[in-house]
Amino acid sequence: MRLDRFDYSRLVWALVLSLALHGGGWGAYQLGKKLHVWENLRVPAWLQQLALRFSKPKTATKPQPVPEREPPLMFVNVTPQQATTVPPKDAKYYSSHNSVAANPDTERDTDTPKISGKQEQVPKTEDVDREKISKLQPARPAPEPQPEVRAVSKPKEAPGDLTMAKPELNPRKDTGNAEKPRPRTLAEAAARKQLDRIPGQKMKQDGGVKRHLDISSLDAKGSAFGAYDALFIEAVSQRWYDLLGNRDYASEARGYVTLQFKLHYDGRITEVKVLEHTVTETLSLMCQKAVLDPSPFEKWPKEMRLMVGEDFRKIQFRFYYN
Repeated sequence: MRLDRFDYSRLVWALVLSLALHGGGWGAYQLGKKLHVWENLRVPAWLQQLALRFSKPKTATKPQPVPEREPPLMFVNVTPQQATTVPPKDAKYYSSHNSVAANPDTERDTDTPKISGKQEQVPKTEDVDREKISKLQPARPAPEPQPEVRAVSKPKEAPGDLTMAKPELNPRKDTGNAEKPRPRTLAEAAARKQLDRIPGQKMKQDGGVKRHLDISSLDAKGSAFGAYDALFIEAVSQRWYDLLGNRDYASEARGYVTLQFKLHYDGRITEVKVLEHTVTETLSLMCQKAVLDPSPFEKWPKEMRLMVGEDFRKIQFRFYYN
């Protein structure tokens, strides 16, 4: 097929017209951009409404509110003398029983009770001496069976003779206070919970409240966690003191070790790690052993497991070397 002259001329004109339109449009756009025409150009209201009518509306998704979680409470020991039936309104501590802030001196009225102690790290309202640590001794071998010997009558002692017994090379002093074994499990600690209290020094805190009590107390809420944790802390602390005694620890270091671990519902301990420490690696390892050696601990009570809602609790535990 061959195009005639008229067809050629139409094709050329179409090409010229297309180039002119594109070139003019591009030139107009660049000129308007340079003179800031497009920035000041306003779209008519009817055209905006028409665009909105045909455009698909977007449903704005409202962000769901994050449920507020209670701040983690810190454990404090509550004695029967401090316990109350009514829980405090605002408490940053928890325990096995409720307690309300009080102190012996009621001259001041502040938000915190006055406690005249020495340390400021651990919340504690009374001094509890640590029991004397006895080193772990190897088990004695069982005595070998002795051949049966016939009884022989002893000769009569002559009047005036003294019978001398061989004295012990290292005589032991009887103080009259027999040392009781330390609890190794939560069950053993539970049997002695009326006798034993977690050892430590009374804290130092300035303040004063109007409620009078012979011994200072803090605002604490009783909880199913509190009864369990009191026995847990006692078992861990007693094991820690045993390890310190076996190492002849003589306060050669001062600082702290913060551990984090998971306590499972069946008493197992997993994922123990040191978050921070200001003492040696050896002393940090002793803290880890203090948590791991007594495990597995007792299973959680049914009420406590329902409150947790999971099969484990993530716990932070801090040891202070003073």
